[in-house]
Amino acid sequence: MHFIDDFLNKITMYRLVLWYLIVLLALATLGSLFGLLPFNPANLVFSALLALTVCWSTNVLFARVFAAEPNVESVYITGLILALIITPIDPTNIAGIGFLIFASVWAMASKYIFAIGRKHIFNPAAFGVALSALVLSKSATWWVSGTVLLPFIIIGGLLIVRKIRREDLVASFSLGAIATILATAPTSNLTTPILQTLLHSSFFFLAFVMLTEPLTMPPSRWLRVAYGGLVGLLFAPNVHLGPLYFSPELALLFGNVFVYFVSPKGRFILTLTQRMKIADGTYEFIFTPDRPLHFKPGQYLEWTLGHRFNDDRGNRRFFTIASSPTEKVVRLGVKFYAPESSFKRALWSMRANDTVSASHIAGDFVLPKDKKKKLVFIAGGIGITPFRSIVQYLTDTKDTRPVTLLYSNNKASEVAYRNVFDRAAQEIGLKTVYTLTDEPVPLLGMYNGFIDDALIAREVPDYTERIFYLSGPHGMVTAFEKILHDMGVSRFNIKTDYFPGFA
Repeated sequence: MHFIDDFLNKITMYRLVLWYLIVLLALATLGSLFGLLPFNPANLVFSALLALTVCWSTNVLFARVFAAEPNVESVYITGLILALIITPIDPTNIAGIGFLIFASVWAMASKYIFAIGRKHIFNPAAFGVALSALVLSKSATWWVSGTVLLPFIIIGGLLIVRKIRREDLVASFSLGAIATILATAPTSNLTTPILQTLLHSSFFFLAFVMLTEPLTMPPSRWLRVAYGGLVGLLFAPNVHLGPLYFSPELALLFGNVFVYFVSPKGRFILTLTQRMKIADGTYEFIFTPDRPLHFKPGQYLEWTLGHRFNDDRGNRRFFTIASSPTEKVVRLGVKFYAPESSFKRALWSMRANDTVSASHIAGDFVLPKDKKKKLVFIAGGIGITPFRSIVQYLTDTKDTRPVTLLYSNNKASEVAYRNVFDRAAQEIGLKTVYTLTDEPVPLLGMYNGFIDDALIAREVPDYTERIFYLSGPHGMVTAFEKILHDMGVSRFNIKTDYFPGFA
């Protein structure tokens, strides 16, 4: 798993999904070429090229009309999804071509027309094929189903789920779907409908690829579980509302409506007001939002910054909000490494009054509701940003719950936000322990070495009574999870900072 995680942490979620779809398309083409799938491989390639071309051109048009900053990877992802769920079209089939064009146009148009505050409500591919079924009476009937591609769909899908840590969403969808299928199937034969669902339907592709789209996903765990369960419930082929029988895409669209009502609305335009150095290699960017931002301390945003010559990590990133909800500005703390990504180069080149768009406030790395809970924050490097948000919030609200912060860096000059933590120590009793790994300790209150079980036991004697929050590089977080498990800390008392798209 360490090898897999190391690989996944070097690629963004969007790029992983894109390559997954490309591989499936290539395998389907090869399978058709060797007679393993009942399609003409030329038709499959034609359908993919047509869907990609129409999606791209439609997106360019609507992006200009709505003055929006598009994510090119998401355009390609939508086009490939359509090519993989709609039965391949013969170039001489005019009606089939019209169906694919109609679905592709409306898939992209839905991102702009059916959007609130520049944030789309519906999964684009699902909307395109659902509208086609309503207007043209033509449906998506392939869904890359069949036993030939099933192992690759599952293996690649599990990598996506591992990448974005959304096992809870897929599990709730699966349980909801299977439970409903069993409840509606003839009691004399329960095995057949389950096998048909798992082996010959859209089950896995919908769960791994379309259900997990970040912008149409709820912001917190229990809402995700409810969302997955709802889509699973409606996914079952025997479920209907009067004469309306649910298809996979309709089930997903109903789930999208649920997400709209329980999620933060819209996209924010953030205007840069200041950039300042807060530690060696670390800078804070301070933005003014176009409208109030309502979030919980410790949550994250998806940031979109348009720039030319995107590298393979694209123009979107997920970053924790470093500011507190009590502040009127939005703070972004960023560590710059060499070589820098194109996104970070574009961020660095921003000047006062330049803008960036942000959306999808989400995350479960937040304070417990019970203020009597004792807490320990463990941060490594730039992983300090969510704790800056939380500690600033605790200070501003005069919340004196017992908190200890263990903060590790290589050198003293890399320590960020010390002024915030020093103020919190005076006003709310925050205890902060700094450790340095690569240089002698220059100041009182700092220690040499790594944060280990001995230091935790010494500085937090009642550690078994506390909830631990871990934030930092993936390897560090994984290592601390093991240390805490070995120390007898319950896994239910360990929270890790993770969000989709981390790379």
